[in-house]
Amino acid sequence: MKSIDMHCDVLYKMQNSKGTLDFKDSDELDVNLKRLKEGEVKVQAFAIFIEPDLPSDKQYAAVLEQIDYYQKDILGKNPEIKQIWKWEEIQELKDNEIGSFLTLEGVSAIGNDLSKLDELLDAGVLSVGLTWNPANLAADGVEEPRGAGLTVFGFEIVKRLNERKVFTDVSHLSVKGFWDVMKSASYPIATHSNVLSLCSHVRNLNDDQIKAMIEHDAMIHVIFNPTFTLEEGKYKEVTIADLIPHIERLVELGAMRNIGFGSDFDGISTHIKQLAHAGETQNLIQSLLEIFTTEEVEGFAYQNFMDHLPK
Repeated sequence: MKSIDMHCDVLYKMQNSKGTLDFKDSDELDVNLKRLKEGEVKVQAFAIFIEPDLPSDKQYAAVLEQIDYYQKDILGKNPEIKQIWKWEEIQELKDNEIGSFLTLEGVSAIGNDLSKLDELLDAGVLSVGLTWNPANLAADGVEEPRGAGLTVFGFEIVKRLNERKVFTDVSHLSVKGFWDVMKSASYPIATHSNVLSLCSHVRNLNDDQIKAMIEHDAMIHVIFNPTFTLEEGKYKEVTIADLIPHIERLVELGAMRNIGFGSDFDGISTHIKQLAHAGETQNLIQSLLEIFTTEEVEGFAYQNFMDHLPK
C-alpha cells in the first residue's frame, strides 16, 4: 500500500556528513531511495532544519546549502525522485517514480526578511513551521518558557503562506502559538506529532488542540519517535503496538479522515521496533490492517492527505 511521509531530516544529516552519504542506498540514512521503494513510500517530504545555535548570519546560507543537497544529491543523482511543485503533480507520478517536496522547519534563518521566505517558497517549499523548539522573530517554540504566541511578523508570514496556498505547520509551536495559527492560517497542519493524553512529551497535541485541528479539517501526522509514543522510563523497547493507540485515540476524537504519517526519520536517535526506517513502513500498515478497514488504512497512509491539499 503506497504512503506519504510528511517529515524526515535527510537533508540535515547529509549536510552534517558534508555530502559523504549516498541517498541511493546509504545505511546511515533512515530514508534513502532503496528504503523508500521497499516501504512503498510514494511521496516523501524533506525538511530543511538548521540548528538554532548556528550564528544567525550563517543560517540562511545553511538553508540554501540543504536545498542544494536536495537538488544535486537527491534529485540530480536519482532520476526516479521527482520534485512536486504543485500538488496535482502527485497524481501525475508514474509507477516507477517517487514524489518529493521541501518543507521548512522554523523560519529563524530568514530573520525579519519576507523576501527570503518568498525565495524559499519559489524554490518549492510547500509547508512551513514558524519555529523549531526555541523562540524566534515569528513566534515562541514549544520549549520557550515565556510561552508567547505569534508576533506581528509571525502573522505576516501566515498571511503570506495563505496567499501562496502553503501549509502552516503547528508541530513545534507553543500552545499559544498553536491557537494563533488556528485563528489565522487557511492551511494548518501538524506534520509530526502524537497524542499528549497518551504520552506527555511537550511536543504532542492535547485533546483540545486535536479537536481544533479536526474542526479546521486539518491533517495530523503521527510521528514514529519512541519518546513521543510511550512515557520516558516506562519502556526498554517501543513497538508498533505502542504507536497504534495514538491513531486509535485520534479516531476516537473524530480524526479518522485527518490522520497521516510524519516519521521524523533521520531526525530521531531511537526507533520503534520494526519501524526503524522507511523500508519498514509496510509493517505499520499491516498492523493497522488488523484493526481498521483497508479504506481507512489507505486514508491514513495516503488518501487523507490527498483529500486535504490546498486548493
